[in-house]
Amino acid sequence: MGLDYSEESAVTPATENEIDGSSYRIGVAVSRFNHKITSALYRSAIKELTACGVNEDSIFTIHTPGAFELPLAAKSLFENSAVDAVIIIGCVIRGETPHFDYICQACSMGAQNVSLEKNRPVIFGVLTTENLQQALDRAGGGDNNDRGDKGREAATAALQMLAALNEKNQATIVS
Repeated sequence: MGLDYSEESAVTPATENEIDGSSYRIGVAVSRFNHKITSALYRSAIKELTACGVNEDSIFTIHTPGAFELPLAAKSLFENSAVDAVIIIGCVIRGETPHFDYICQACSMGAQNVSLEKNRPVIFGVLTTENLQQALDRAGGGDNNDRGDKGREAATAALQMLAALNEKNQATIVS
């Protein structure tokens, strides 16, 4: 039996009506660097989480200077706030030096390491763009709104991962 790549088998994104976030505690680590972008992503993520039933008192936020510090903030949220998942939000825009590459790699690998160490979702809501316009477009506020709203998408991904992990744990208990 081969894999089914037909359009009918494609995974469809969940909507807020399909996700019940009321039992979850969510951490959000947000970078202050490129504040105009990260604040828009943050507001959008919080709006999506609350629309999905996450209580505002169950959302814990840490602000970091930049994207490099986000993985440590995520780890701190797991250890000090007993959250179920962490969304990291940042924006790194390519400049003239390789600094962009180092920061992006450190942030993504750090987030993955925290997720694997804690066995909990760390959702990568960090924009890595070539220019400011690309970042604005992906934060839901640019000229090309078809690029999406990555803050909302990160919040949805966190809740989807928690639901998937809960389903897996239930299946393991039953079998």
